[in-house]
Amino acid sequence: MTTLRPYRLGVMLGDGIGPEIVPASVRVVDAALAAADAERVEWQELPVGASAIDEHGSAVPDATLSALAELDGWLLGPHDSAAYPEPFRSQLNPSGRLRKHFDLYANIRPARGFEGGEAIAPDADLVIVRENTEGFYADRNTFAGTGEYMPTPDVAIAMGVFTRPAIERIARAAFELAGRRRNKVTIAHKANVLQLSSGLFRRVCLEVAEDHPDVEVDDLHIDAMTVHLLRRASTFDVVVAENMFGDILSDLAGELAGSLGTAPSINASDTRCMAQAAHGSAPDIAGRGLANPVAMMLSSAMLLDWLGTRHGDDRAARAAVVVEDGVRAAVRAGVSTRDLGGAASTGEFTDAVVERIAAGA
Repeated sequence: MTTLRPYRLGVMLGDGIGPEIVPASVRVVDAALAAADAERVEWQELPVGASAIDEHGSAVPDATLSALAELDGWLLGPHDSAAYPEPFRSQLNPSGRLRKHFDLYANIRPARGFEGGEAIAPDADLVIVRENTEGFYADRNTFAGTGEYMPTPDVAIAMGVFTRPAIERIARAAFELAGRRRNKVTIAHKANVLQLSSGLFRRVCLEVAEDHPDVEVDDLHIDAMTVHLLRRASTFDVVVAENMFGDILSDLAGELAGSLGTAPSINASDTRCMAQAAHGSAPDIAGRGLANPVAMMLSSAMLLDWLGTRHGDDRAARAAVVVEDGVRAAVRAGVSTRDLGGAASTGEFTDAVVERIAAGA
């Protein structure tokens, strides 16, 4: 195992339920690191979101960006950018700003059913690997501007951009991940209709597959992919997709595996990683102790695993397993928040996870 300095991780609470679920995740990470006999994390809280607009005049202050550049990774709470005052509401949201600024090209979203949960597909255990910088999301396609324009009041046009370098790197991420899992990759595309753009995505992914002969590869049209996910989620391992397709598929897969309240994700480059739950800020329940912290906790575990893999740090990787085991043990024992059919508050669920970590789950 590589001996390392303590990791320095950022904490951005965000909006809505963020100030409840992010500190809960910090507690769980600290407990898991202690259980794995790993170095404690040095946490640095940084402003983002509505409170940052009020105090700093920006949803993502320049000082936050500068500080994040010096850190190993960070936790990002959900944002409620639809409620921001103008001009902030029309700007790229905090998550998009951070992804674009740090070129966090890989959005990794697992979907694994919970024993004791209420999953539609409890045997699901798959990962959506979503290209995060281009595709059909216009706001990430251009150096400046949004990538959308209206030549007349009745016509709106958005650009979809597909480049070989971006496809190659997300395909490599997918195949490398599959090599650590069950050695299967499914390419989601629409090359039968979008022959140039989606066709390039499919073709480059298949070229990358040639460098991974031990990984089984197949491909499905995006519309057929939704049907197959519903009917046979358990047969999928790693699914790689462009930006918009990956976003839609990951929400579908998350709901099949339990709910978006349990759907974790990371956004990563080769050098930085941001843990971010897949769900929104749920302002209607904010501050009431009803928020489900599972997705944020599991996203934090993914960050630990990313750090362990990148740095050859077995203890960080072990701590990631400890977090997930503790969360699943609590749910399996019938402790969960109301959205999962339980009666626990956010704090009570967090206490249960920490207790199970301390007891070896």
